[in-house]
Amino acid sequence: MATVNANTTTAPASDFQTPEGHSPVAPGEIAVGVIIGRASEHFDFFVFGMACVLVFPQVFFPFADTLQGMLYGFAIFGMAFVSRPFGTALFMSIQRRWGRSVKLTASLFLLGTATAGIAFLPGYATLGGTAIFLLAMFRILQGFALGGSWDGLPSLLALNAPRARRNWFTMFGQLGAPIGFLLANSLFLYLILNVSAEDFQAWAWRYPFFVAFAINVVALFARLRLVLTEEYTLAMEESALEPISTQEMLDEEGPTIFLGAFAALASYALFHIVTIFPLSWILLNGSQTINDVLIIQVFGALIGIVATIASGVLAGKIGKRRTVGWMAALIGIFALFAPYLMSGTPALQNVFILLGFALLGVSYGQSQGTVTANFKRRFRYTGAALTSDFAWLFGAAFAPLIALGLSVQFGLEAVSLYLISGAIGTLLALYINRRIEAQ
Repeated sequence: MATVNANTTTAPASDFQTPEGHSPVAPGEIAVGVIIGRASEHFDFFVFGMACVLVFPQVFFPFADTLQGMLYGFAIFGMAFVSRPFGTALFMSIQRRWGRSVKLTASLFLLGTATAGIAFLPGYATLGGTAIFLLAMFRILQGFALGGSWDGLPSLLALNAPRARRNWFTMFGQLGAPIGFLLANSLFLYLILNVSAEDFQAWAWRYPFFVAFAINVVALFARLRLVLTEEYTLAMEESALEPISTQEMLDEEGPTIFLGAFAALASYALFHIVTIFPLSWILLNGSQTINDVLIIQVFGALIGIVATIASGVLAGKIGKRRTVGWMAALIGIFALFAPYLMSGTPALQNVFILLGFALLGVSYGQSQGTVTANFKRRFRYTGAALTSDFAWLFGAAFAPLIALGLSVQFGLEAVSLYLISGAIGTLLALYINRRIEAQ
C-alpha cells in the first residue's frame, strides 16, 4: 500500500504549498463549505434512521409488532441509497445544461421539500396505507436530492490542498457525518427528556424534520456563497472537474468506480451498525432505557469527531491506503467481539458503541478517495460522486435491516459476518488496486 510521507524534515517545501497552477482558493475555506454541506446531509439521513426506531413503528406501522415495524422502516430507509445514483445522473445532466448553481439549488430544494413533507405527513391512523406510500416516496426523493447535491468541493479540496497535507484536508469531507449524527441524536434526546411519551409520538417527533429543513436552507446559502465565486469557478475549470454523463463514466471508468466503492466497504458497513443498529437492538430487548442509549451515543459521536480528525494526522504519517487497510483489519477483529458485547450487560453494549465510533471515525475519515487518483483528471468530479453513491449502497444502505433481521433470526453472529465481509471487501479492493498501479 502506498505511503505518503508528510514528515516536515524530509518533505520538500513545495509539498506544503498550494499546487502550482491552481487558483489561490484557500483549502481552509473550501473545508468549511465541505463540513457544512456534509453535516446537513447526514443530519437529514440520521433523523430518518433514528425515527425508524423511535417513531415510525407506532406512527406508520401500528398494525405490526415493534420488530416488524422497525424492519419496515429500515426497508424504506434503504430506498434513498438505491435512488441516490439515479439522482447523481439526473442532476449531472442538469448541471451540464443549466450550470452548477441551478443543480445545487434544485437538489437541496428537493431535499428540503421531501424532508418537510415527512414532517407534515399524517400517520397510518389518518391515511392508512397511503401514509406508508408517501413516506416511501419522500424517502426516495431524499435519495435523488442527495445524489444531486454533490458540489465537487471534496474533489477540489483534494486537488487544491498542499500535497503533504492532502490527507488532512480531505478528512474534512468526512467530518460532517459524526457532526450530523451528534446534532440528530442530541435533538431526539432533548425531545424525549422534555416531552411526555404520548406527546413525542403525537407531534414532537416532527420537529427534527423541521430543523433538517432549516439546516438545509442555511447550508444551501453557505455553499452557494462559495461555489458561485469567480475563484471557485476558475479553480473547477483549472482542475477539469466536469459533470460527465453516467453512461460515459461507466463505460470509461466503471471498474475504478466499483473498486473505489469496495475499498470503502469496511467503514461503510460499520457506519449504520454503530449509529442506528444498537438503538434498535437495545430498544427491542429492553436492556437499557432509550435515554441512556442516546446519552452514550452523544459521547460516541464526540469520539467519532475526534477519531475522524485523528485519521487526518495518521494518514499523513503512514498514508491513506495503509490507514484504510489497517482499519479494515481492526474492524474485522472488532466484529468477532460484537456478539459478546451486544448481548452482554449495558456496560458491554456501551463499549460496543464507543469503541465502534472510534474505529468508524478513523476508518471513515480516510475512506473516500482511496482510488480517486486512478481516475483520469476530467472524470474525478463525477467519478467521486458515483463512487460515494455505490459505497453507500453496497455498504450501508440496508445494514440496519440486515443486521436487525438476521440477528433476531440467527443471532448476533450475523452482525459479525456482515462486518467481516465488509473488511474482506476493503482489503481485497486495496490489494487489486495495488496490483493495478504496479503494472
